Amino acid sequence: MKIANLIYNLMPKRSLHPWHPQLGSQRDWVWRGWQIRYTHIRTDDTVAATSSPPLVFLHGFGSALTQWRLNLIPLSQHRTVYAIDLLGFGASEKAAASYNVDLWIEQVYDFCQTLIGQPVILVGHSLGALVALAAAERHPDLVKGLVLITLPSSRQELLPEWLQPIVGAIEGLFASPLIIKPLFQFIRQPAFIRSVLRKIYSNPESVTDELISSFTMPALDRGSAAVLTRLVKARTRSDFSPSTKSLLPNLQIPILMLWGEQDQVIPLTWGRQLPALNNKVKLVELPGAGHCSYDESSEQVNHEILTWLQTNSNAEYYSRSQVN
Repeated sequence: MKIANLIYNLMPKRSLHPWHPQLGSQRDWVWRGWQIRYTHIRTDDTVAATSSPPLVFLHGFGSALTQWRLNLIPLSQHRTVYAIDLLGFGASEKAAASYNVDLWIEQVYDFCQTLIGQPVILVGHSLGALVALAAAERHPDLVKGLVLITLPSSRQELLPEWLQPIVGAIEGLFASPLIIKPLFQFIRQPAFIRSVLRKIYSNPESVTDELISSFTMPALDRGSAAVLTRLVKARTRSDFSPSTKSLLPNLQIPILMLWGEQDQVIPLTWGRQLPALNNKVKLVELPGAGHCSYDESSEQVNHEILTWLQTNSNAEYYSRSQVN
C-alpha cells in the first residue's frame, strides 16, 4: 500500500471536478489500488488538535463529501475534521468491486489507520450512518463516539417475513444491466434529480443548482452505470448490510442520533425505536427538517454536535480525574 501511494504521489494529479469545490484540503489516496477522494481541515484549537478525537464524516447513498459543505468549516473551529468519498461515489473511483457495507467498513478503517493514526468520532448520514455504526461495532478501539444522522434499518427489519422473498425477486429483476443502464440515462438527468431532491428536502428552496450538480456530475464518470448495477444487485443479497438492531446493543460508546421530523425517507417513527436498544443513545428530533437535516438545518445540527461533544468531553475528563 505504501509503494502504491508513493507511485501515485509522483503522478500528475487530475483537477477537481467542477461540482467538487475546494472544500478543505482535498487529496486523493490509493486504497487497494483504487483512487479515493478525501478532505481534511485541521483545527486551530491546539488543545483539541492534540487531545480530542477528530471527526470523520461519511456521506449518504448517491452523495459525496461535498454534502457536508455547511458543517465541516464551522465544526473545524473546534475539532480537526475529515470527510471521505466512499468507493463508488463522489469523486472516488467507480470501481468494479463487490459492494456491501463490509467493503466500506474496511475502507474507513484503513483510512483512519493510515492517514489519521488515532481514534476518531464517526459522523454518518443514512448509508454513511450504517457504515459508521457497523465500523464502531467491528473496530471498538478505533471509534470513540458516533453521530448518526438518520440510521437505516435492514429490509428484514421493516418487511414481514413472507414478503421478503417477493421484494428480493423484484429487486433482482431491476438489477439486470439491460434494465439499469437505459434507466440510468434517465435518472441522472438534472430534471429528475431535482424532482427527487424536492421530495427529500422539506424546504424545496434548498434544492439549488449547485446541489443538483453534486448528484448529477459523478454519474458522468466512467463506470458509474456499472456501479449502480452492482449496488442494486448487492442490495438483494442478505450479506449487503448487517441488522441495525443487532449492532446497536453491542456498543459501549456515546451515540448522538439526529433525526428530521419531516424525514420521508427514513421516518422518525423508526428512529424513536432505537434509544430503547442502547442507553448510551441520545436522540434529538429536528423540527422542520427532512432527510438531509445536515443541510436544511445545518446550524442546529452543528450546535447539537458541538454540545454533545462538549458534554462527553467533560464526562471523560471528570472520569479520568476521579481515577487519578
